Amino acid sequence: MDRQNLTLLTDLYELTMMQGYYKNENANQTVIFDMFYRTNPLESGYAIMAGLEQMIDYIKNLKFEKEDIDYLRSLGIFQEDFLNYLKDFRFTGSIWSIPEGEVIFPREPIVKVIAPIMQAQLVETAILNIINHQSLIATKTSRVCFAAKGDGVMEFGLRRAQGPDAGIYGARAAMIGGCIGTSNVLCGQLFDVPVKGTNAHSWVMSFPDELTAFRKYAEIYPDACLLIADTYDSLKSGVPNAIKVFQELKERGIHPKQYGVRFDSGDLAYISKKARKMLDEAGFTDAVISASNDLDEFLIDSLKAQGATITSWGVGTNLITSKDWPAFGGVYKLAAIRAKDGSFIPKIKLSENSEKVTNPGNKKIYRVYDEEGKVKADLICLEEETFSEKEDLLLFDPHEPWKKTHLSPGEFTLREIMIKVFDEGKCVYESPSVMEMREFCKKELDTLWDETRRLVNPHNVYVDLSKKLYDTKINLLNEMSVEGKTFN
Repeated sequence: MDRQNLTLLTDLYELTMMQGYYKNENANQTVIFDMFYRTNPLESGYAIMAGLEQMIDYIKNLKFEKEDIDYLRSLGIFQEDFLNYLKDFRFTGSIWSIPEGEVIFPREPIVKVIAPIMQAQLVETAILNIINHQSLIATKTSRVCFAAKGDGVMEFGLRRAQGPDAGIYGARAAMIGGCIGTSNVLCGQLFDVPVKGTNAHSWVMSFPDELTAFRKYAEIYPDACLLIADTYDSLKSGVPNAIKVFQELKERGIHPKQYGVRFDSGDLAYISKKARKMLDEAGFTDAVISASNDLDEFLIDSLKAQGATITSWGVGTNLITSKDWPAFGGVYKLAAIRAKDGSFIPKIKLSENSEKVTNPGNKKIYRVYDEEGKVKADLICLEEETFSEKEDLLLFDPHEPWKKTHLSPGEFTLREIMIKVFDEGKCVYESPSVMEMREFCKKELDTLWDETRRLVNPHNVYVDLSKKLYDTKINLLNEMSVEGKTFN
């Protein structure tokens, strides 16, 4: 896919602030911004990181073209010296990120930008746009796949997505989150992921009768013969005609690699159980029963509980749009400013809502696993801090610090989860393939207890602060209070 210059994919105030920095002494001041989110989407117990590869492409192609500068000039709010500066603008900072497919939790940095403030400010909007969207769809998908309990889930929401980009990158995120394939052919071409599909009701309706339509399809695709069986009457017509076609293939010595029936309407639990009995009695015990029709994780979970015999699920609208939770909610906040001696001065944002008070400083994240390899907690600490599996580890709730967990050596393992993506403007990270990200995501999801993955009222994984970071935060809060900036 041709790389797009998305430099002007930004909010106007990013550019007006840039001009303000340019006109003041802090134009080249190095700062740290964190992207994080405050609440798990979909009332889930976790989220899935996605979109990093597209963020990398955006940063690599960050450049103001002549037509961009001409347009900005036409707005009448930017001065010529600033517009001249933009001609040679490039990103020269460093970026750390949690990799795609990784499980993530609220309030921890998932992207960290260290750059001159003008650069760090400009990239805010696009980073949020890219990461928010794909992380939301990847998270939704992981929940749908969990509900399917190992059955294959196919993404086919392109026609319902909010535009081409949402369809393409939403399908990409869905693959990372666990889908086995997508109906989106362009996504398949761009990201080398499996594309899947069968036929529509219009195919059946275009022939004189259903049996003829099935026979013609089987002639063309004998090796992948999945027939849509609910155009007229699923159980009285669709399934019997499908069985007749499967018998004819068998008589010709053809046994498709995949064959079966698909239902897109009706009582899917009842129909699938009846269809399974009919197929089994005819000797087609390995025939697939596929279903679609406005599915989501809750409906799939319910159908499973009702004993539905569906083994393949096609999920469209509710997945590609994350219909019940339309926004991820990631934010991008200033965390530190570099002093003249090279150290970072921590900065904090206050709010009357305690959830919106930020964590200051230059930070990194340790993931803490228990003895069974399951995620115990994430520990946010300052960059200079180190922790060892050979030493005691104290975890405490940053909102209720009297709640403490003490771990002794042998009771836990540690892993840093942020990776360096850009170093002084140069990309130092190569993204894996989407299918490799999918496998990584599956492995990381397996480190969560089922109680964290359950669809309703999940157990929340703790995100803790190190003692040093917690003290830094409290000291800043106390300083702000002394200055008369107390928040109730």
